[in-house]
Amino acid sequence: MTKPQHRADLFLDPAADPREGGPSLGDERATLAEFLRYQRLTLQLKCEGLDAEQLARRSVEPSTMSLLGLLRHMAEVERTWFRRRFAGNDVPKRYQTEDEPDADFDGAVADQAVVDEAWAAWREEVSFAEQFARDTDLSFLGDDGDGNPISLRELLVHMIEEYARHNGHADLLRERIDGRLGQ
Repeated sequence: MTKPQHRADLFLDPAADPREGGPSLGDERATLAEFLRYQRLTLQLKCEGLDAEQLARRSVEPSTMSLLGLLRHMAEVERTWFRRRFAGNDVPKRYQTEDEPDADFDGAVADQAVVDEAWAAWREEVSFAEQFARDTDLSFLGDDGDGNPISLRELLVHMIEEYARHNGHADLLRERIDGRLGQ
């Protein structure tokens, strides 16, 4: 039987944690931006230091969930909400199509070119979203995808929830790959 690991032994050194040091006691915009920044960095940390095979490794059958799939999925989510629904950009989805609605996960294969493209896509979409959120009033209304209005404020809260939920998945995926526990 394998000896259980101690959680405290596997956390990042607080001095090396890029999530620390953000604003505290900020106004509403700063608070929302910081909580979302923290969640985005958490996903990044869960994926760091892994090779293409590890990133593409599926959780358990029949699931197609992998860390690479989560990264691709979040690039798609960022693009859909910020570029398409809020900025009104007429851009195609990155991965999903009518014929392949799960292509963000299904296409997450152990190929370094796929990994590199996923990181580039995610960083590009996060950069766009951060700039949009900085430059736009929190009361700005976008479309929820079903024709209902949603404010930028609500979208930022939704994105925090979306990342937090998937970061829970990422914790379990990472632990299964190399034993690294969540934080």
